Amino acid sequence: MSAHLLRDLTPQILGVLVRRGADFVAAEDAVQEALVEAVRGWREGAPDDPKGWLVTVAWRKFLDARRSASARALREVAVTREPPAGPAEHTDDTLLLLSRCCHPALTPASAIALTLRAVGGLTTAQIARAFLVPEATMAQRISRAKRTLAGQRFEEPGDARSVLRVLYLMFDQGFAGAGGKSRAAGDTDLAAEAIRLTRQLAASAPQDPEIVGLLALMLLHHARRAARFDASGDLVPLAAQDRSRWDTATIAEGVDLLQHALARDRLGEYQAQAAIAALHDDAASAEETDWPQILEWYDELAGIVAGNPVVALNRAVAVGHVDGPLAGLHLVEKLPADLPRRDAVAAYLHERAGDRAQAARLYTAAAEAATSMAEHAHLLKQAARLNQSGPSAPA
Repeated sequence: MSAHLLRDLTPQILGVLVRRGADFVAAEDAVQEALVEAVRGWREGAPDDPKGWLVTVAWRKFLDARRSASARALREVAVTREPPAGPAEHTDDTLLLLSRCCHPALTPASAIALTLRAVGGLTTAQIARAFLVPEATMAQRISRAKRTLAGQRFEEPGDARSVLRVLYLMFDQGFAGAGGKSRAAGDTDLAAEAIRLTRQLAASAPQDPEIVGLLALMLLHHARRAARFDASGDLVPLAAQDRSRWDTATIAEGVDLLQHALARDRLGEYQAQAAIAALHDDAASAEETDWPQILEWYDELAGIVAGNPVVALNRAVAVGHVDGPLAGLHLVEKLPADLPRRDAVAAYLHERAGDRAQAARLYTAAAEAATSMAEHAHLLKQAARLNQSGPSAPA
């Protein structure tokens, strides 16, 4: 019996039970019991239709549990009618299950944790290590999320946009800490897990260009992963990365997916971000980056997510390369002072403008607000480098 087979089938079986009307918590319990039966009974090999076997056993386990709960007797007529015998269902319930895990009543952190548990098939211990919290804390978080969803029945997939936001948050959290020394061997790779789940989602809804666009965006960023940190575990900014270490096959896949998504002529924020990432990946060197075209894509993105300060901050960098650093700084100054990375971007543009003293001060301030040790150390090094080079006047 293959452990990988059971892991791949688990979210599918859970999705079938949820679609049939099973309570999320009760459905997960029934699936776990079915998996125990599979471990016991499949020692000589899996049946010809393992998914059908697991659906049948899990549904019976659910019905047995439902019948034994006297407090739910009045609901039994509506939900315990066993489906007629026949071939197993082949509907892909990935979107349904993901949308349940990304219910708007859950916090982003809880939604990510529940997604990793229910759809990703990870253990509570694995998820806890990925979030750098004690296992007991993560167990409580997942239990609270399940209680939030308890008693709710879902017959149709929910908001796909909510699912995409959670998957991107999961990827971003994993990618931000993707240094060679950031995870112990065997620990969960949140970025890779987000890509795996997004692939499943894209397979279940291949006509949705935003889902495909998100997968392309993840791959185009993930392709640079090996070059993001040096041998000492220090963060390496994009412009200084060794581009020979970028994964060209992953870049090619991301570009191909992006082209297919854009061809549907239904532009969304993830497609626009993927187009920007593709332009960075396409440049043979930092000096060859096509900043005018990147700025055009930021203009498109700003139109889609009007008023988003993070997009405005990133657009200011592009303006700084196209129209000069002072033009970029003018835009940065209009943004909220407490916006994450605002000081780091301002420092970068001040340095390009020749004001190394102000850049050093801003790099130091940005380091104090950094959310990761790697970013904190990198920004302090930038400040130290500029302080050692001596004062200068703005250009």
